[in-house]
Amino acid sequence: MSSRTVIRHGLVITASDEIHADVLVEDGRIAALATPDSQSWTADRVIDATGKYVIPGGVDAHTHMELPFGGTHASDTFATGTRAAAWGGTTTIVDFAVQSVGHTLREGLDAWHAKAEGNCAIDYAFHMIVSDVNDETLKEMDLLIEEGITSFKQFMAYPGVFYSDDGQILRAMQRSAENGGLIMMHAENGIAIDVLVQQALARGETDPRYHGEVRKALLEAEATHRAIRLAQVVGAPLYVVHVSATEAVTELARARDEGLNVFGETCPQYLFLSADNLAEPDFEGAKYVCSTPLRPREHQAALWRALRTNDLQVVSTDHCPFCFTGQKELGRGDFSKIPNGLPGVENRMDLLHQAVVDGRISRRRWIEIACATPARMFGLYPKKGTIAPGSDADIVLYDPHAEQVMSAATHHMNVDYSAYEGKRVTGRVETVLSRGEPVIVQREYTGRAGHGVFTPRSTCQYLN
Repeated sequence: MSSRTVIRHGLVITASDEIHADVLVEDGRIAALATPDSQSWTADRVIDATGKYVIPGGVDAHTHMELPFGGTHASDTFATGTRAAAWGGTTTIVDFAVQSVGHTLREGLDAWHAKAEGNCAIDYAFHMIVSDVNDETLKEMDLLIEEGITSFKQFMAYPGVFYSDDGQILRAMQRSAENGGLIMMHAENGIAIDVLVQQALARGETDPRYHGEVRKALLEAEATHRAIRLAQVVGAPLYVVHVSATEAVTELARARDEGLNVFGETCPQYLFLSADNLAEPDFEGAKYVCSTPLRPREHQAALWRALRTNDLQVVSTDHCPFCFTGQKELGRGDFSKIPNGLPGVENRMDLLHQAVVDGRISRRRWIEIACATPARMFGLYPKKGTIAPGSDADIVLYDPHAEQVMSAATHHMNVDYSAYEGKRVTGRVETVLSRGEPVIVQREYTGRAGHGVFTPRSTCQYLN
């Protein structure tokens, strides 16, 4: 059955334009935009967007639903996590399928397809974590690209779990230079960090704040530099995830000034939280343990500046929630046993809108870093990330004047705390369409598990 929706009288904001326009949606796609009341479209559903922003659904290119980690697993399932994403104005996630050491990429990918299929409220795609580089893995990378899995994450951290040495990284980068894939890098010197962890614990330094103190900013910068130079050696593009430190931003900016295809993302936690949170008393700091870690507050200025100058291109969440009770508590008496990760998939669009309100970024830059560039970076554009004829009708009606207080009592993520508890922000999602289907209507959830479908991706569309 054909269906038509008209969204009238809103301010349509994309990465490139702000225009007062009516939007016509037909059969799940955007059919046309027109100046208000200039046409006589008929529709099954008419949505009044007077006084609201009409923006593309957010693209969160870094989530970890149901991720096994540290003897437990992330508390959001694909069902709960994608529902929460929709509440926060995100209509596409790119999650990480995991290859375990000794297993094939295919086994890891199949396991993640099984977790997600039939459970998602919004559309989803996958990156592939490569933990075991060998001749067969390298061949599999080519096959996955044909299936729309076009990015591969490696870790310079977590020895014994996800860690790849420089030779393994080099080989994967060589393959991606040939097949068009994009290597994503967790850039921290994990070998050195493990030494500092053991030394800290031996001194009796067991509280959560020491997690941040041993994972030094210089070791993030050193690994970032090394990853950049390895990529340069083989002529491969590189995307550095969750950049948190001034020194790492400096390495990225230098490489980009040299004309290299090097990109970086940061996350809301690094823009709005700091090492002060890690130091909260009574083990409360465990709520804020993630890697890379929260940094002293003075690093925030460099991250905001890099977002304005495009030395950082994307804000993703690295959403990887663990409940304080029963999960984060595994690290009482030993910070190295606290599961690494924060909840945030529901908060990203609102926090970045607050940055617009505060004058840190423009409205169009908000959409660029949260919707358009992640879609382009990971081969989803213009299907996702914009409002244009032919694009999927992933549309958010956003009330720029509504005020809200972030709290675990009102969020929809399956986790028992909010990293932003009590934070007041201006702006709130009102209505969300995913491929034209209402998921949130006037702050009521109308979506369903299974509406969201796997979305194959092309290769990176953001290269020089």
